[in-house]
Amino acid sequence: MDSTLAADIITSVTPVTTAAGATAGDASTAQEKSGDPFAALNPEQRQAVDHDIGKALSQQQPLLIVAGAGSGKTNTLAHRVANLILNGADPQRILLLTFSRRAASDMGRRVGQVMQRVLKLGATAAPPGLPWSGTFHSIGARLLRDYAVQIGLEENFTINDRGDSEDLLGLLRHEMALSSTEKRFPLKGTCLAIYSRVVNSRDDLSTVLNKQFPWCREWEKELGELFERYVDAKQEQHVVDYDDLLLFWAEMLSDAELAQLLGARFDYVLVDEYQDTNRLQADILRRLKPDGAGVTAVGDDAQSIYSFRGATVRNILDFPQQFSRPARLVTLERNYRSTQPILAASNAVIEQAMERHTKTLWSDKVSSQKPQLILIPDEVEQARWVANRVLEHREAGMTLKSQAVLFRTSSHSAALELELIRRNIPFVKFGGLKFLESTHIKDLLALLRLAHNPNGRMAGFRVLQLIPGVGPATARKVLDQMAIAGDPVDALQNFTPPANIALEWQAFADTYDLMRRAGRQWPTDLNAARDWYLPQLEHKYEDPVARSADIEQLTQLAAGYASREKFLTEITLDPPEASSDFAAPPYRDEDYLTLSTIHSAKGQEWRSVHLLNAVDGCLPSDLASGNEAELAEERRLLYVAMTRAKEHLHIITPQRFYVTQQTPQGDRYMTAIRTRFITPRMLPHFEHSTWVSAEQNGSGTPVPDSVKMLVRQRAKNAWKKN
Repeated sequence: MDSTLAADIITSVTPVTTAAGATAGDASTAQEKSGDPFAALNPEQRQAVDHDIGKALSQQQPLLIVAGAGSGKTNTLAHRVANLILNGADPQRILLLTFSRRAASDMGRRVGQVMQRVLKLGATAAPPGLPWSGTFHSIGARLLRDYAVQIGLEENFTINDRGDSEDLLGLLRHEMALSSTEKRFPLKGTCLAIYSRVVNSRDDLSTVLNKQFPWCREWEKELGELFERYVDAKQEQHVVDYDDLLLFWAEMLSDAELAQLLGARFDYVLVDEYQDTNRLQADILRRLKPDGAGVTAVGDDAQSIYSFRGATVRNILDFPQQFSRPARLVTLERNYRSTQPILAASNAVIEQAMERHTKTLWSDKVSSQKPQLILIPDEVEQARWVANRVLEHREAGMTLKSQAVLFRTSSHSAALELELIRRNIPFVKFGGLKFLESTHIKDLLALLRLAHNPNGRMAGFRVLQLIPGVGPATARKVLDQMAIAGDPVDALQNFTPPANIALEWQAFADTYDLMRRAGRQWPTDLNAARDWYLPQLEHKYEDPVARSADIEQLTQLAAGYASREKFLTEITLDPPEASSDFAAPPYRDEDYLTLSTIHSAKGQEWRSVHLLNAVDGCLPSDLASGNEAELAEERRLLYVAMTRAKEHLHIITPQRFYVTQQTPQGDRYMTAIRTRFITPRMLPHFEHSTWVSAEQNGSGTPVPDSVKMLVRQRAKNAWKKN
């Protein structure tokens, strides 16, 4: 037994919530009353837990549990594992595959606690462990160690992490003179992303480039040669990368003798979150158990939203016919999270999917409050409305931690983040960097700071190296001259740069001169900074279009401040913390609001959820509307966002957006339309309100459509009173 897992199970004192929302103690009470160890399960969960129990392994059907959002899938899977062990399955021969170490640990604890309850073990007695519970990659690494000699690996092979793999590709890229080409060859990180997609999707390089990396198509031949050298280098150095852990496992199983040997090691194979598997992982499962005997997969096709990682919804849609014998399908439809009105609206959205496993979520949590569909004038008013609503919920007794704001793309929260900082509302952000901590945003802020304070060496060091051809040594030399010169503009204008960058240098010096002379003419200096920086994106980043949209958004937001000094001061006094997937609340408060991309919110829940920018172009994203498959996933994203809400759901549709593609003479705003995924036929599932700002109605509260209609009707009939 795994000693670490056993320790986790024994020492865990956290109450486990069953699918029905009861604690483990309540489940124990149900067991004592009925004598049935699984009495707390609902009928569908019980069907899944009892599937083919007592049958000979060779006679068992593969099982697919289609578990709707909030239906207790993890609890169901844990009970199935416990039931298998109770009926004689050897824990050493159960393979349990998850998608994160946290999920594997959580599953182990849940199984252990179910076993303790079912077996009535004492508090200090350890339940059976699950030594083969882990992520696909961790299990793959263990198996490669066991079979290294048979598959041609050195026994002492090492595993490169993503950083090591990127560096190795970068070295080979340089040796092939691809880093010195006049055209933009993909950077090492992009090269690794392309290689990883080829391996995990099982598509050829040409297909991957055409579908996911079209800007790299011209380099197909060179990329192929680079990847060949990369594979050779790994073998010469006796290393494998992250993707090799799956690739070698799958290739092992392509050999009939090794496949039979590996398959015989495990009687039962259970996979969590099957909708998130890629084609390589599905191949592993099929080759491990060709007939499907002992296989259980749990997932929800309606929550398949990770195609950008190589996952494909086809795996779960096609699962029933993937083995030599057909699979049994059990659907979990009872939701223990949300109120029925929220589920009714969510069901209406996903019912429009072209292909899916049919299910209709339901709940016994009745409520008279429908989800809100809020019409907002623009993004700025959206930020104000959300901040107001969050504080209203807080005053009504709902903590900030029990509320969340979700969005399709990380940059969509930019205006809201500034509003929250301004109003001293602490928050954390999941999914991508905070807007003000993005590299390109920090670049532009550094340029503004250098214009405001020429003695700021940190800002200057960053800005000067944005100029093509300027490195650390030149930047230091220039900053030294600026420090001793009476006029920093003169120092820049009089500096003699290398001849090959003279034009680039002069363009920067002229921009800095304009920004300094602009003085208090805000936002003239802001626009000058933007106009100089946007072309730098072309050589600095591989996704300049997306980043330029962020720059335009920052320009719009910053222009709302009275001066450059006021803008920089407020940003500096209350800066967002550096963030990755999780950032600490900037105010170190014990309570804080959650901001999250929809992708990062999957698996989470909150009492109140606000969804930003529910308009075409944002959701669905205009970058993900190229075909029916992409649109189908965008619909699933909306469904995932809606089903995170337990009691309150607010879907916000701004009426207009700032446009960055228009000509300088054109209208800088465009009208937005509600997301196509909420059709007119679905509107009865929502309460409709239109936001009127405080300046317009004196209160800043939503005005229900019913009130507006009444006012219009009274105005229409007012003449009759005379």
